[in-house]
Amino acid sequence: MIRRTAFNIPSRRWRQVERWPSMGWGACRRAWRQAPGWLGRQFRAERDRWVLWIPVGFGAGIAAYFALPHEPNLALGAVVSCALGLALLIARSRGGSSLVWMIPLVICLGFSAAQMRAGMIPDHLLTHPLSGIARGTVSAVEDRPSRPRIVLSNATLQSVGGARELAKVRISLSSKASLPAIGEIIEIPASLRPPPAPSAPGAYDFRRAAFFNKVSAVGYATGPFRAADGSESAGGPGEWLGTWLASYRLSLSRRITEALPGPSGALASALLTGERGPLPEDVLSAMRESGLAHLLAISGLHMGLVAGVVFLGLRSVLSLSRRLTLSYPIKKGAALGALIFAAAYLLLSGASVPTQRAFLMTGLVLVGVLLDRQAISMRLVAWAAMLVLVTRPEALLSASFQLSFAAVTALVATYEWVADRRRNQGWKENTWWRRVLVYLGALLLTSAIANIATLPFSAYHFNRIAAHGLASNMLAVPLTGFWVMPWGVLALALTPVGLEKVALVPMGWGLDLLLAIAKTVSSWPGAVIPVAAWPAATLCLIAGAGVWLCLWRRPWRLAGLGAVAAAVVLVAMAPEPRVLVTGDGRLAGYLSSDGRLLLSETRRERFTAELWGRRAGGVETADWRHAAAGPRCDDLGCALTLNGAIVAFGGSGRALADDCRRATVVITTDFAPSCVGPKWVFDQAALLRAGGVAIWIDGGGLRVEALRKGQGNRPWS
Repeated sequence: MIRRTAFNIPSRRWRQVERWPSMGWGACRRAWRQAPGWLGRQFRAERDRWVLWIPVGFGAGIAAYFALPHEPNLALGAVVSCALGLALLIARSRGGSSLVWMIPLVICLGFSAAQMRAGMIPDHLLTHPLSGIARGTVSAVEDRPSRPRIVLSNATLQSVGGARELAKVRISLSSKASLPAIGEIIEIPASLRPPPAPSAPGAYDFRRAAFFNKVSAVGYATGPFRAADGSESAGGPGEWLGTWLASYRLSLSRRITEALPGPSGALASALLTGERGPLPEDVLSAMRESGLAHLLAISGLHMGLVAGVVFLGLRSVLSLSRRLTLSYPIKKGAALGALIFAAAYLLLSGASVPTQRAFLMTGLVLVGVLLDRQAISMRLVAWAAMLVLVTRPEALLSASFQLSFAAVTALVATYEWVADRRRNQGWKENTWWRRVLVYLGALLLTSAIANIATLPFSAYHFNRIAAHGLASNMLAVPLTGFWVMPWGVLALALTPVGLEKVALVPMGWGLDLLLAIAKTVSSWPGAVIPVAAWPAATLCLIAGAGVWLCLWRRPWRLAGLGAVAAAVVLVAMAPEPRVLVTGDGRLAGYLSSDGRLLLSETRRERFTAELWGRRAGGVETADWRHAAAGPRCDDLGCALTLNGAIVAFGGSGRALADDCRRATVVITTDFAPSCVGPKWVFDQAALLRAGGVAIWIDGGGLRVEALRKGQGNRPWS
């Protein structure tokens, strides 16, 4: 039987609910009319939680900006924000409800922040492939086992058409090539192209990320580099500091891998410096498939462990002195030292979005210790998110931001509920075995909540779910917290005196065990569950439902479960494109009725083919010329019958003329200005303009869209 107390419904109202079957429709309508009043009282009772929705509204405005198909007028956001701000002031002066104006104002401020951020970045993307001599200052080096990469800042490309100035250029080198030093000015022959656009509907937009990171072009070296003559401006203090930190981080990474050779040394480098280049591919795969990939990204776990180890270590050392203990607040001194060490760790690790969030939260907790305040709360999470979004609005779209804040928001909401239960029921852990049980239960709960909270974002961005992540985290997280990271902190502290190997060797023992856990769990049957791609709107619905569940405290927050259920239904109903074609027409794929992805080419464009297969749900790929369910092919081209319509590929000459007479969709790498019979024609020029083609079965016919339609007409597209 459903109990009234489970939903916190007053006794008088509950008696009305119980009498509904015998009250008749008139009484039911009266109770329905009273429901808004009850909801309003519930809403007002959570007044202290209203402020938590400011970052949510701000993020909604940022999402609205990036969802637009065309770039809005630069003054739009600012004008609307000023108008709403004026309306808010008038409403407050007249004693009206300011909440009506506050919500759209916060959304508009988020929209304006994203618009201003994009407007402050000049147009720097390369528009077409070029080859020549690239010159610039080496600002980053990724020392990977295969094809290391370098980044040139303040770059110029000297090609046949003249010199072209670029912001940053990322160049892949040969695996046998020597690497330049960070800060060195070099010249290198290279073939460059614009950052690639998404090759499937809803896929990761590397071009947008490159625009905001000021990466103008990517490519590969066609010869060895040489040191350039002359000198160039090193930029301001910020650029000089960034170059120095990158150089120190790379040298520290090399010292770690020399002191601790093998995969464990590469993993130690990733944990301590954020340099994941030396990690072998099999280690990366094992960490992903076992659900331990979050350990490779320096985030809340690492920052909290580093600050905690330093705090406890300093406090223990200071407490050895009776005079210091009695005369000075050693707890605050330890907190200050931990804050300084955490800031150094932030700079050393490259200051990624998860690391920024982790430092903000850890720093506020330590500041709370300095001010004798309790800092761990949902407001701390909200303001950390707000600071990240104000400074880098584009971070909202990144997987790291979404995964990081989803996990920490769910964990804080869960432990708020646990703390309330403990206060109300008087839980006590007065024996050692109860403390052990509580720790194990907290570890299990933390792993379960973090996995559940990040599951939809992992499925959306990576099209896979680590099925055994809970088991692996139960073993790996305590190992990392109690053994690996304390030795890592000691290694960083001993680095200035050259004794880091003393701590790295025992750290390596723990890392060897961590790698054994990852490889064992990843080898279990069903370790990875492939997930087909689904629309971004569904992820927004799930994220909104999750925020609703976490930010409110009263039982009405359970309405968010209905939105989650609706999102699951939408995911199941999301249509998949049956045909995909790249923008240059070199690769086409067909999702056949037998569940395989049939490809026109299996030797080239392997990255794109792998992406299509992963987004189709991890399906098997094959050459369509050898598949019975694939298109019919001959020496002149291929034709596919899809829902009664003919889709023709690659025809030329006589075959193209025949395709234009009988096909519904014609896709060719030739020029076909006279092909007017089909409903859709994509020749070489049209494919280039479209950026690729996607075809769905829609009702009784086909739906054909250009991939560039999803990107819109934006500064990065």
